[in-house]
Amino acid sequence: MLARSTLLLLLWQRLSAIDVPLESKSIQPIVLLQYGDNSVQCCILSNTVCKLMYNPNAVRSFILTCQPTVRQPPTIIKQSLKDHVVDPRDNMVIECEAKGTPYPIFSWRRNGKYFNVARDPQASMRRRSGTLDIYAWADPEAYEGEYQCVATNEYGTAYSNKINLRMSRAPLWPREVLEPVTVSVGLPLVLDCSPPPGPPKPETYWMSKFMLPIKQDRRVSMGVNGDLYFSNVYVNDSTDYCCNARFPYKNIIQQKMPITVRVLTTRMVSEAAPTFLSPAGRSSSQTVLQGEELLLECIAAGVPTPVITWTKDGEELDTTNMKVKNYNKLLQIPKATLEDSGEYTCTATNKIGYLEHTITVRIKAAPFWLEKPSNLVLAPEENARLVCRSDGIPRPSIRWFINGDTIEDATPVPNREVSGDTITFRSVTVANTGVYQCNASNQYGYLFANAYINVLHAMPRILRPRTDLVKVIEGRRAWLDCRYFGSPVPDLRWSKSGLGNLEGNRFKVHSNGTLQIRGARMDDQGTYECIVSNVAGRDENKVKLEVKESTKILKRPDNMRVLRGTDVRLECKAQHDPTVAVTTTWLKNKQFLIIGWRVADRDFISMLYVFGICIKSFLTFLPDRPDPPTNLQLSDPFERSVRLTWTPGDSNHSPIKEYLVQYDDDDWLPFKWRNLSTYPGNLNSVILQLSPFIIYEFRVIAINDIGMSKPSRSSANFQTGGAPPDAIPKNIQGVGTWRNNMMISWEALNNREWNGPHLKYLVWWKRKESREEWKNATTWWCKYYIYDTDTFTPYEIKVQAVNDFGMGPESPVIIGYSGEDPPSAPRSFRIQQRHLDTIWVDWDTPAEPNGIVTGYILKYQTVNATQGEELRVEEFPPNTTSFAVRRYDRYTRYRFTIAAQTRIGVGEWYTEESPHYTTEGITLQVNHSTQLQAIKHPHISYAREQVDLSTQGWVIGVMCAVALFVLILLVVCFIKRSRGGKYPVRDKKEVTLEPVDDKDQEGSFDYREEETKVGRGQTTVDTMMKRTDSDDSLVDYGDGQEIEFNEDGSFIGQYTGHKERDDRDTEFSESRSQEAHSPMAHSPMSPIYSFA
Repeated sequence: MLARSTLLLLLWQRLSAIDVPLESKSIQPIVLLQYGDNSVQCCILSNTVCKLMYNPNAVRSFILTCQPTVRQPPTIIKQSLKDHVVDPRDNMVIECEAKGTPYPIFSWRRNGKYFNVARDPQASMRRRSGTLDIYAWADPEAYEGEYQCVATNEYGTAYSNKINLRMSRAPLWPREVLEPVTVSVGLPLVLDCSPPPGPPKPETYWMSKFMLPIKQDRRVSMGVNGDLYFSNVYVNDSTDYCCNARFPYKNIIQQKMPITVRVLTTRMVSEAAPTFLSPAGRSSSQTVLQGEELLLECIAAGVPTPVITWTKDGEELDTTNMKVKNYNKLLQIPKATLEDSGEYTCTATNKIGYLEHTITVRIKAAPFWLEKPSNLVLAPEENARLVCRSDGIPRPSIRWFINGDTIEDATPVPNREVSGDTITFRSVTVANTGVYQCNASNQYGYLFANAYINVLHAMPRILRPRTDLVKVIEGRRAWLDCRYFGSPVPDLRWSKSGLGNLEGNRFKVHSNGTLQIRGARMDDQGTYECIVSNVAGRDENKVKLEVKESTKILKRPDNMRVLRGTDVRLECKAQHDPTVAVTTTWLKNKQFLIIGWRVADRDFISMLYVFGICIKSFLTFLPDRPDPPTNLQLSDPFERSVRLTWTPGDSNHSPIKEYLVQYDDDDWLPFKWRNLSTYPGNLNSVILQLSPFIIYEFRVIAINDIGMSKPSRSSANFQTGGAPPDAIPKNIQGVGTWRNNMMISWEALNNREWNGPHLKYLVWWKRKESREEWKNATTWWCKYYIYDTDTFTPYEIKVQAVNDFGMGPESPVIIGYSGEDPPSAPRSFRIQQRHLDTIWVDWDTPAEPNGIVTGYILKYQTVNATQGEELRVEEFPPNTTSFAVRRYDRYTRYRFTIAAQTRIGVGEWYTEESPHYTTEGITLQVNHSTQLQAIKHPHISYAREQVDLSTQGWVIGVMCAVALFVLILLVVCFIKRSRGGKYPVRDKKEVTLEPVDDKDQEGSFDYREEETKVGRGQTTVDTMMKRTDSDDSLVDYGDGQEIEFNEDGSFIGQYTGHKERDDRDTEFSESRSQEAHSPMAHSPMSPIYSFA
C-alpha cells in the first residue's frame, strides 16, 4: 500500500497547468493502472505533461492522461507598482513573477543598466521567481532608483514596468521656537503646519495642549495642506495648538512645536463680510489627472461664520459622483473624469454679504488603454495584427519593442509592418514568434504592455474537464460547455443526436464553445454533440441533457383567523417530477417547524398532525401588539442630528401605525427615558434632531391598534458634535454691593444648553451714554464683580455664553447701577408760617442721592423755651417732602435737623432754626438754599441764619444808643430854642437827607443762603453780623403803621414797619400822634432819626 501511495504521489507531482496544446498528435489515455494483478503498467512519453484521473467504473483503477508540453513565450503575471515606497528598516521586496514554457530566466536592470544580483551581498532573487529581496543593512538610500524585471526563455523576452523604488522617510520638524500668535477676537487666523514631505505624504491632524483633537466645524477646520483655519477667533481659542504628522509606512507620529494663540478682547466683535482664506483672490485654476482624486477647497472668514455653497458652470452642482465634506468647504471627486472639467464657483455668504471664488478645473490624462495588445497563437500563413491603442491629454506617443529591443533595431522581417499603434503580420512564420512590447507615453505618465506572437500548427481538441450529463428544470436555461483549442482556429458545431446544426431561436453558441438553451422544454432532452475541426483534424464531445418537471403547489393553505385554543388543519398539495424525490418542509415565521402529534408555540396556537407537501404556508393569528424593533443602527452624524435605522419587528397581524423614538441623554438619572418624536409606521430610517454635545442613547417602540410593543434594545451611545451656545443667559442684573463696585449676575445655562465643553461667560459693560469702549471679562461663574466704579452710576451690561466651539448670541443690553452711598443733605429746605400756630417745612431731594432714596428723617425741638423740650423724630417715605409743626405760642422757635437715607444708611444732616414769627396773618419763608451756609461734618451739617440786621441784638443796642443821643440833642435844641438861640441856615441846607430805606416796607423778612464766603482775611461787619445770633427782632418795636417824615424833615421818632396793635400800645400811639404835629417833626435831623 505504501508503494502505491508513493507511485501516485510521483504521478501527481508531474502534473501542471496547461495553457494550450501545441502538437498535432491525438491525445488518448495511454496508461491504465490495475492493482488487482500486482502489476503496474506505465508509459510516459518524453516532453509531455500528464494528468491523473480516477475511473469510478473500475475497481482500484486510475487513468493517467499524458499531453505534450507547451512551448510559450514568457508573460509577466505579477509586478510591483510603478511608484514603490518601502521601509528601509525591513526587507525591501520588489515583486516580479512570469510564466512561460520553458520556464523563463529572470534578470534585473537598475537605472537602465544590468544589475548583477549575484554579486551584491545585500540582494538576492527567490527560487523559480524574479522577486528581488534587498537586505539593506548599510546605506539603504543607495538602493533607491529605477528597476525593471526581465523574463527570458528561448521563445522571447518580457519586460516589467519601470519600478521607481523610494525609501520611506520621516524627517523631523526643526526644533524652532515659535513666537506666540496674538489676534483680536473676531478676526480670522491661519496656523501653519508645513509637514515633512515624506514619501509617502503624511497624514496631518491638530491637537490641543491637552492632547485632545481639535474639534472642527464650520468655523474651525483643517485645510488640504494641513494648515488650521479659523474663520473668526473666539475668546476661548486662547490655547496651544500642535500639528502632528503620521507616516503610515513607519507608523511614526511626529509633532511640531506648539503654537500659542492669545486672543485679545480689547475690542468688540464687529460683524464682517466674507473674505477667502483659501484659495486667495477671486479666481484660481487647478489641474488634475484623469482617474486621480480631485479636491476643491474654499475656506472663508467673516462674522458671522460664512456658509459655503457650490455651483458648476453657473448651474446647481450635481453631487452624484462626488462627496461634499468639511461643512461644504471641500469637494472630493475620487476619480476625476473629463466631464469634471469646468468652472466651479464657491460662494461664501453671511448676513453682511457674500463673496464668490471661481476655480477653473482642467483635466489632463496620463495614457490610458483603448485597446491593449493581446497574446496571439497563430497557425502558419495566417494574418494577424497587434494593436496598441491608447489615449491621453495630450495624446501619447507610441513606441514598439521586440524582446526588449526597439523594433527599429530588430532584424527586419518582410511580412511585418509597423504603422503607428498597429503591427500587421501577413502569412506568419515561426520567425515572427516573440514577445512584443508597446510603450505609450506623454508628459504625465506611460503605459507598458507585453504581447507574444506564437506561431504553431495544432490539431483541434476539446479541453478538459468534459461534462457528460446536465440536468435542468423545465422552463429554465441550460448551459452545455465545450471548451476547445486548435491552430488554426477550429470551426465549432453543435448538433442533437447527430442531426443538424443548432443555432438561432432558443439556441445560442458562445465564443468559448458553450451552448445556451433558453426556456428548456421536455422535448429538449437528449444527447448533444460538440464538434471542433480544422485542417489538422477534428475532436468531439457528447453531453446528455435531462429536463425535469418543476414542482407546483396545487393547493395552498388559506389565511385563517382562529380562536385561541382551537385546532387548525393546514392542507398543502403539490405536483412534481416523478423521477425526483421531494422533501416536505413546513416553516413558521421563516423558522423550521417540528412536526408532531400536536405542535404548540408561544402564540398559543395548536396544530394537528399535518400530512402533505408544502413549500410555504401562511397563517394569520389573532392580532396582538407588535414585536419590538431590532438592530438599531446610527449613521450620518452631524452637530445636531443623526440618522437612526432599525429593523421592524413582526406586526402580529395588526399594521404598525407609528414608531416612538425615546432617548436617554446620560444625565445624573440614568435609564430615565424621554420621548423624542413619533414617526409613521412605514418608515424604518429617520433623522433625529438633537442638541449639540450631548451623549445620547436611543430605543424604539412600535405602536399598532392593539397597543405598544416592548422597547427595543438601546442603541450604541452617540455624542453629537459641538456648536456655539444657542441660549442667552437670563435674569441679568447689575447691583452694587459696596459704594465703588458693581456685581453682575445671571442665571446659569443648564447642561443641555452648553452645546460644547468648557462653558464660560463673556461679560461686557460700559458706562451708560458714554463714548468709552466696551470692557469685557470671562468667568466660569454666574457673577462677576467690577471695582473702582463711580458711586451709583448707570452701566450698560450684556452677557453671552462661550464654549470651545465659539460664542453664543449676546443678551439684550440691560442697565445696572454701581454701589450706593449715604446721600447728601436734602436741598431747598424751607420754613414757613402759614398759620399763627403752625410752622410748615418742606424740602427737595438731595443734590447727590448716591443711590435710591428710601426716606427722610426729621428731628426737631424748641430752642427758646424756658425748659428744654424732648427731641422729636419723624420718618418719611421717599415721596413725602413736607411736614407741619404745631407750636405752643407765637414766640416759640424750633431747631430742625433733616437727612435723607438710602439702602446703605443715613446721609448728611442739615440743621436750621426757625425765625421769630409775631406778626399775624403773614407767611414767613426761610430758604437756606441761597442764604444759609452749611457747615459739614461726617454725618451732620449745621446752618446759621443770615437774617436782616434789624433783627440782630447788637444792632438794636446801637440804634437805642443813637436814639438816646439824638433825644439828648433834641432836648438841648428845645432848650436853646426856647431861649431864642439860632443856627445858621447854611447848616440846615448842608445836611444830606438820606433816602428812606423802603426795602422792607411790606414788613416781610427774606433769609437767603450765602453762596460764597468772604475771601479776605479781615473780618467785615457783614461777616460779624452773619455770625451773630439773636433771639429778638426790631419788628417787636414797630407800631404797625407807616411813619413818614414831615415836610421840614423832622423826625417822627418811630421805626418803619407793620405790626398789629394791641391794647397796651394805645396810649403810646396817641402820644406819638401828638408829637407828629410838633415842630420837631419838621426838624432837619428827622432823616437821621428815621435811618436809626
